[in-house]
Order: sequence, then structure tokens, then C-alpha cells
Amino acid sequence: MLITRTPLRISIGGGGTDLPSFYRRRGGFVIAAAINRYMFIALNRTFTDDYLLKYSELERVGSVNEIQHRIIREVLRRHEIEPGVELVSLADIPSGTGLGSSGAFTVGLLRAVYAHKRAHVTAYALAEEAAHIEIDVLGEPIGKQDQYIAAFGGLACFEFHPDDQVTVTPLMISQDTLRELEERLLLFFTGYARPASAILDDQRSRTDRGDAEMLNNLERTKELGLRIREALEAGEPAGFGRLMHEHWAAKRRRSKGMSNGVIDAWYEKGLASGAIGGKLVGAGTGGFLMFYAENPSSVREAMVSEGLPETRFSFDLDGTTVLVRD
Repeated sequence: MLITRTPLRISIGGGGTDLPSFYRRRGGFVIAAAINRYMFIALNRTFTDDYLLKYSELERVGSVNEIQHRIIREVLRRHEIEPGVELVSLADIPSGTGLGSSGAFTVGLLRAVYAHKRAHVTAYALAEEAAHIEIDVLGEPIGKQDQYIAAFGGLACFEFHPDDQVTVTPLMISQDTLRELEERLLLFFTGYARPASAILDDQRSRTDRGDAEMLNNLERTKELGLRIREALEAGEPAGFGRLMHEHWAAKRRRSKGMSNGVIDAWYEKGLASGAIGGKLVGAGTGGFLMFYAENPSSVREAMVSEGLPETRFSFDLDGTTVLVRD
């Protein structure tokens, strides 16, 4: 029996510039933070000559090619995992909510497979393989930040270079700033859960054809990500909060489907209740609203009064790990 634990994430700045369609033209920059909400993958040998897969669906099949779950099928095929395997996935947060669950799933599954094979693998190699499977093999219109932050953990800066190389550096902040972020960043579930693929596919296609409005928007987003790094590393989390508000304004202009009237009203109420800035985490149209507030209690009261449950969190500094190896 093997069990891996892989963190979900919040995007701090620069999200959207990690898509190959953009960074291969202009280079991308993203700050992301792993949080203590997790994807768990259990892998166990069985005495039956088949694959037993338990996720949101249940599959029992005799060959890899019969597996319906695209990521599981590709990972098991790629690593030549023979029948006689039971695979179970559990998550603290539902998929489609903007916290990078698909990337965490792929990284956690690969980590389990490497442990099953008793093979060493680096965080960088895990992230690259997971991104290759999702983006290049399965054709998902996504970026690379989810796979990288799931593999590395912590609060990290990722530079995505036009030649597909990725530079990973820790966000150099003090313990005081780290504590302030954990105390003053608030996550509220909007109740909307839906795939981000439509918005991201539109971004990819517009970037591929050189749409000036989209390219300029993503350049602005990258610039804001770099300024957010400067603010946080200078010990100015309130400055980050103000920049997050600008970041959300830029993000909303990227797509008409990024938000809706209900989410906009919640966001404005959060600001009126004392939040300095905020945004939807993920590609948009649902998931989690994140605010930075120096007086968190008033924003909590405002969101709870709207029926939005809070998900409290701290940062995960470990990245994907093997919890059980029996």
C-alpha cells in the first residue's frame, strides 16, 4: 500500500502567463503557494488480474486501454503498470474550484507510481512529466504552475522561458510576512464549480493568433506578478493586497466569462467590508473568492452573511510526499 499527499494551491500573481501559448512568445512569470488542502492517492497491489479505480467514478477493467479516466490511463500506460492494481483518489476540495486539483492529481499519481516502482524522481522531473501528460499528450489548454507548485510546495516563483525551461525560486519573505499572509488571506467558496477549459481554450487560441488585446493583458498580468513579488519580499503585504485588486481587474478583462453579476456583487461587498483586494482563484467563473484584509473578521462576517463558507488554510512547505509506504 502506498499513499501520496499532494497540496492544492492558490495563485498569488501572474496566473495565465504560464500557458505555453504565451510564455513561448514572451516568457511567463507566476507566484503560487501550496496550501494544506490535499489530494490523496492510494495505490495497492491486488490478487485480481485487472485495474480497480475509485475516484468520482468506479472502474474495473482488464486492460489499460479500457480505462476511461484520461490521466490515469496515460500514466499507467506510460509506466507500464501491469494489472493487479487498485487506485483510489480522495481530495479535501472538489475539482473544478480553481485550486489546481488536476495538476495535483497528476503529480500525486506519478509520485505514487515512482514509489511503486522504487524509483527516485525529483520534484522538477515530476512537474515536467505531469505538465507534459496534461498539456502535450492530452491537449488540455492549461498552464504549468499547478504541476510545479504541487511538486515543490511552499511559496515559489516560476519563470517560464520561451524554450520551455522553468526556473524555480522560493519567494524570499520573512516569517512575519508569512504569518500575516496566513492570517489575512481569506478563501470563500462561491458554490460554483465548473471546468476552466472553455476560458483557457479561448485564451490559448487568441494568443496563438497574436491577438494584441490578449497579449497586452497577459503582459500586464506578468508585470503585476513581478510587482507582487517585490511587495512581498519587501515586507509589504498590504501592497500585495492592492496589487491583487489590479490583478483581478486585468483578469476580468481577459474574458466575459471570467465572472458574473453575483460574484461581482460579493467582491464589492468584500471590499466595502474592509478587504484591500481580492480575486477569483483559478481561471474564473466560480471556485473560490480570495481576499486580503487587514481586519479579516469584518470580511468573514460579510461573506458568511452571503452564505459563502470559508476554507481556512495554512501554507504547505513540503510539496508532494509519500505518506504511507507499506
